[in-house]
Amino acid sequence: MRRELDIWVVGGDQRQACLAELLAADGHGVHTFALERAGELREVAAEKSLEGLELADCVILPLPALGEDGAVNTPLSQRRLALEEVLGRARAGQAVCAGRVDSASQALAAGKGLVLHDYFAREELAVANAVPTAEGAIQIALEELPITLHGAKVLVVGYGRLGRALAPRLAALGAKVSVSARKWEDLAWIEAAGYAAEHTGELAGWLCGYDLVVNTVPARVLDEEALRDLKPGCLLIDLASKPGGVDFEAARALGVRAIWALSLPGKAAPVTAGQAVKSSVYHILNELGV
Repeated sequence: MRRELDIWVVGGDQRQACLAELLAADGHGVHTFALERAGELREVAAEKSLEGLELADCVILPLPALGEDGAVNTPLSQRRLALEEVLGRARAGQAVCAGRVDSASQALAAGKGLVLHDYFAREELAVANAVPTAEGAIQIALEELPITLHGAKVLVVGYGRLGRALAPRLAALGAKVSVSARKWEDLAWIEAAGYAAEHTGELAGWLCGYDLVVNTVPARVLDEEALRDLKPGCLLIDLASKPGGVDFEAARALGVRAIWALSLPGKAAPVTAGQAVKSSVYHILNELGV
């Protein structure tokens, strides 16, 4: 990858604002658009229009690329920015990176001779994000629980990247940690790491003893039947991406304290999250020969 690239960062949350500053600190010429509420960023040009975007070596869209309204995700701006408006300014073949890209967006880009390179789909970003997500979950637990994590009975549902990052951090604080998984090899590794092992498909009827349950699985694993087993006062934190792993409607009806903690890296540690995105984008540009 060349040094001193011209890069546009369009939309996003505080992690994109930090990303822009980190890119500028590396010596690149950085422009931002639809990040007005982030305040003044060091050595970054805040643009009032998309004019000049077509000259960029790379355009970086947010994570997730689109918001709930189907437009570009712009929580730090009052403007509604259609993805087509951004792609309409880009030149064919331009390097455009975005996070969590859906098929409709990819098809729209393809029609304009573009590929949306999804940095969220890269393994290195997923691994890097596991740490701030785990720390953010612990922060929520410390703020919301009326007891210490030391001595608390905690269940981590799932032993993927996030479960492997979260379980030892909880144990280091003195929590009595159990971890659930579906694969027998994962259950063996859970036991080898010193945690109590549970089968994710057989949780119903075995959840009554926990003070805290943290889900990391992006599939409905905690349904109404499972939620009925939780003891009063148990805190439930869902870290899974949409559609999540918890029946939140049932949780509300049952009076279960359930928090869906989405996009924790950008909230808990935006600089670290921005650094992770920057590294992944650099890897993409290196592979593209930019």
